[in-house]
Amino acid sequence: MPRPLPLHPRRILLIKSHSAGIGDILRSSAAWAVLKKRWPEAELHLLFPTRWPGYPSEELIRDHHLLSSAHFLPMAEGRFLGMRGVGPASWRRFLPQVGEIAARIQPDLIIDHEPYGLETTLVARWAKRYSGAPTVGVAEVPGRGLLYDHAAPGLRRYAARQGLDWPMDYTERDFAALAALGLPRNGQAILLQETAGGRTLRQEIARQWPGERPVVGLNIGCGTADAAAKRPDLETLVQWLGRLAQSHPHRLLLTGAPFEAPVNTAFVHSYRRLWGNGTDILDLAGKTTPSTLTGAIAGCRLFISSDSGPYHMAVAMGVPTLALFNFPNSVHYHHHAWTRVLVAGSPEAAYDAAVSFLNVPSSGAAS
Repeated sequence: MPRPLPLHPRRILLIKSHSAGIGDILRSSAAWAVLKKRWPEAELHLLFPTRWPGYPSEELIRDHHLLSSAHFLPMAEGRFLGMRGVGPASWRRFLPQVGEIAARIQPDLIIDHEPYGLETTLVARWAKRYSGAPTVGVAEVPGRGLLYDHAAPGLRRYAARQGLDWPMDYTERDFAALAALGLPRNGQAILLQETAGGRTLRQEIARQWPGERPVVGLNIGCGTADAAAKRPDLETLVQWLGRLAQSHPHRLLLTGAPFEAPVNTAFVHSYRRLWGNGTDILDLAGKTTPSTLTGAIAGCRLFISSDSGPYHMAVAMGVPTLALFNFPNSVHYHHHAWTRVLVAGSPEAAYDAAVSFLNVPSSGAAS
């Protein structure tokens, strides 16, 4: 017999495993927000079997204000019976950790957000052994729904019922599982708050840059070889951002991972050659963590980014965000009043979009 859903769950265990990227995990925060709206007193605990242990997103997600805890458990992948996957030896090491977490948290509801595969299904069933909590999952393939106490429809059926385009954006994926609980998205945006470390960094930047001139953040990003195709053209950025500085004086704050420092350096050199002014540029590449980066973003009047983690962070923080895409990728778009996505946009279009944001008075949310 399927176990009934609790009317007022106190501790909910959420299972995710798709990707450890900042944007991929942060997109789940819209579902977390909906759960907290429905059950404000409930604790949310994230369990993330990961093939990327130590990924930078872990610190940021552990600090997330909607989560009571976040657990990233390494899951070793290899070859088993000639196929790629997680073999018995890995499961023997992994499942006791799952059991220990479930026994300690004692959830009264377990939600598996992953629609594919059986790995997270096994994790959900194993956690149920140690807590007795009913499980919720997605019946993406025939028979998978039978492995949960309550199953939501597959992704395509969910999209059709909600009147969504296919492929639907990644934020909606988590709401497929919540359909089994009768919880719709209703336009809920992803959410992120400035952390304590972020606040300290924002205050340090304010001391370096006293005065009222607004700060424009720029995350060129895409510093790895496999992501280079998503990187905005540097010379084009230099041209329209220099023009923006002339019409709307501001301070330019560059962000980026340590391996993206050369890209930022090349941009600054080109900017100074063309515009002759580098005194209002501060390069933070390699000088922040994802958690402290929240402070740099919070201090911006406008944040400009390629399709990368900081783009999703800025959207989640409600900071006016201009996202620059070199080619269509609709599943990564956000559709909010404070967000504008340009796909292969001209310098004129990027300039006009930035001006439209800068002409709106600051809300002072980052103070």
